[in-house]
Amino acid sequence: MKRNEQDLALQVLREAAWLKDYPPKLAESLVTEGRLMRLNIGEWAQAEGDDRNGLFVVIDGLLHSYYAALDDRMTMIGFAEPGSVLGHATRYSGGPRLVTAVCAEPSTLLEISESALDRVAERSPEIWRAIAGFAYAAMRSTLQMAADVISLRPRERIAARLLATARGDQSDKAPVIKISQEMLGEMIGVTRKTVNFHLSVFERDGLIRVGYGRIELCDLSGLQEIANG
Repeated sequence: MKRNEQDLALQVLREAAWLKDYPPKLAESLVTEGRLMRLNIGEWAQAEGDDRNGLFVVIDGLLHSYYAALDDRMTMIGFAEPGSVLGHATRYSGGPRLVTAVCAEPSTLLEISESALDRVAERSPEIWRAIAGFAYAAMRSTLQMAADVISLRPRERIAARLLATARGDQSDKAPVIKISQEMLGEMIGVTRKTVNFHLSVFERDGLIRVGYGRIELCDLSGLQEIANG
């Protein structure tokens, strides 16, 4: 692992929501024990049903997550940006991987195998608490998305999903979500035409700014009012 790559991985892990409350040595151990892998657009980091163990932490790039519907059609359910975790420790979770993760742009991931996790845990047993924390956060996000789809009207649902997606952005700038209107509609169960209509209204009202494959959130409080109905 080159020095500049190691420095980037350390920075991303230290700033990741699931590790920021733990001692810096935990991030250092994960980088030391892990290995970096680089994937191009369209390459899979993992597949649903895969029994490959360990974790993947996104260091750079963007991945889209898919889950197979009842008709085996792959449905986008979210995406992973730097600091996000893919996969799980299959030895402890009791089952194979649940989602397929595909690179939407060239990406760098830190792969941490189960044996590497065991070595990290020998020095820093709190790693298991950190893993439980991000697993809980992922479950909560999934349940919130399901509740939004069931209970909210399309306009409210779109605003709620934009806010939920931007929640991990800690910068002072307006959050920017890298997603197309078609994919946003797929995530929340509405057509692209419906998404386009409501986003146009949001943009007219100064709540967002829409670009190619990206949506900038300019007024979070205004979007929250809409999401709250």
